[in-house]
Amino acid sequence: MPVKIRLARHGRKKYAFYHVVVADSRAPRDGRFIERIGLYNPNTNPATVELDFDKALSWLFKGAQPTDTARAILSYKGVLMKKHLLEGVKKGAFDEAEAEKRFAAWLQGKEAKIQSKIDKLATDNKSELTKRLEAEAKIKEARAAELAKKNAVLAEEVKQTEEGAEAAADETVATEEATAEVVETEASEAPAAEEENKEAEA
Repeated sequence: MPVKIRLARHGRKKYAFYHVVVADSRAPRDGRFIERIGLYNPNTNPATVELDFDKALSWLFKGAQPTDTARAILSYKGVLMKKHLLEGVKKGAFDEAEAEKRFAAWLQGKEAKIQSKIDKLATDNKSELTKRLEAEAKIKEARAAELAKKNAVLAEEVKQTEEGAEAAADETVATEEATAEVVETEASEAPAAEEENKEAEA
């Protein structure tokens, strides 16, 4: 029975994650499988990979053939590197202690690369957030300046309107005072004119 290490799709539309499974190559992609040995979630950054290292290594030694994506996952987690080193031990190229030492060195380098990527992503996100905040602050300042300008124009218009109203009120008061003076003058002149008319008639 040809056995493959491959991915079985799960999750909703446009947000898939995958189980790493050992299955008969004749079985459907998401159908029956022999054993589930891991999880792959490409939706996170970096991608989340969980793998049962010992089971994956055991299946490789039993002859299971990984698909291209599964091979990349096994390589990422160091399963293929471990298999390569153990085959070197079997051939007598070096002993098991040396193999463990080399694998530990490789694993340390791999973890350093992953951590550097995580740090870089965090730094990029922080710098992007800072840029966005600065841009928003500039927009806010521009809006505040524009609003202040509009308020100044409105205040000037209100001031001119008030000054015009005061001037009109002053003119009205002056007109009323002038009218009152004219009426008083006419009223005082009228009796004098009547007396003159009476004297003239007499």
